[in-house]
Amino acid sequence: MIEINAERFILSLNKLREFGKSGVGKGVVRPAYSLSDIAARDWIAEQMQLAGLKVNFDPLGNLFGLASMDSILLGSHTDSQPEGGWLDGSLGVMAALEIARSVKEQGGPPVSIVNFQDEEGRFGVTTGSAVWSGNASIAEADQFKDVNGISLKEARGLMGERCADFVSPDQFKGFIEMHIEQGPQLDIKGQQIGIVSSIVGIRDMKITFQGEQNHAGTTPMQVRKDAFQSLSLFNNMLNQRLRNIVTPQTVWTIGQVIIHPNAPSIVPGQVTFSMQWRDAELDRLLRIDDIVRSAALDVAKEMEVSVSFGTMLGLDPVEMDKNLMGALEYAANKTVGSQWSKMHSGALHDATNVARLMPTAMLFVPSISGISHSFDENTDDPDLISGIRVLATAVDYLYANVN
Repeated sequence: MIEINAERFILSLNKLREFGKSGVGKGVVRPAYSLSDIAARDWIAEQMQLAGLKVNFDPLGNLFGLASMDSILLGSHTDSQPEGGWLDGSLGVMAALEIARSVKEQGGPPVSIVNFQDEEGRFGVTTGSAVWSGNASIAEADQFKDVNGISLKEARGLMGERCADFVSPDQFKGFIEMHIEQGPQLDIKGQQIGIVSSIVGIRDMKITFQGEQNHAGTTPMQVRKDAFQSLSLFNNMLNQRLRNIVTPQTVWTIGQVIIHPNAPSIVPGQVTFSMQWRDAELDRLLRIDDIVRSAALDVAKEMEVSVSFGTMLGLDPVEMDKNLMGALEYAANKTVGSQWSKMHSGALHDATNVARLMPTAMLFVPSISGISHSFDENTDDPDLISGIRVLATAVDYLYANVN
């Protein structure tokens, strides 16, 4: 039985928070390939070595700590949103590190660790694990650009000589990702553990309306080709057209808008915005795609502007592996009794990509008030500790009952 050191685990989580600490609550600002991100990865690499693991940075900057033989793979990511919390992704990496440390001290089954790069999508959608899993090529990913026009190829160059070859997935028996829920269900129910049954699919692309830039004081309303008003009409039209096909779990978001020239006395000539939607059913994802495009084309015709669509990024919904789920269910029953439930993940995770390569599962711990992607993101220490104990027990169970 792997006995984790709970105090060391919490201290390690707090140490990682020092890299990119925001100064507000427990928030961090640690975007992929930033100085704080690379420094955090270097520190984690040192801790992996101390845990007896072989360190490998791959060409994307995905960081692996490899056990000496076939092993279970644990981990997540440590890059953050532009304004992120201290646990999103980091929890899974630090939990994996603590279990690997405990295995070295006490003996036990071999455990490897992964810290994926750019899960939060500075350049794409779960970019590091997408390339490692073959869901995207490195040549394709190198063309991705962030909001400032920096390409992924430029950014990953900052990793310097750290990077080596890609790690073969054949050496891993399966992957388990521990994560905060990032939603309110466990917190509302007063439960300590969620065992994920499936992960939502996602589609994400940029849309641009090109109108006509003009003087805001002298251009009559009826002759304007206002790009922002086109976006406003599109938003209203989309909401109406989606009403009869979506479920209460379907979500869609316009989260980023770039207006040109972004001046108070100029009719906007161009607007580029992000259009993202998520659903657990592939057919519905595809239907929404058709509706998004047709609505944009109809708006362009009505407003006498042009429209263009960027590269579509996305991942299909995936089911979790039944055997790994069974191990987590056994461990949850043993560790927290009835204080757990099966649940769907409405957030996207690296596990979606890894499921292409090997059996994959996830477990959640509660997010206080369901808050994430925010400096206010937090989870009570007892829930964090319960989560890692469930994970460690599941690893023990798998080796005792599968090998």
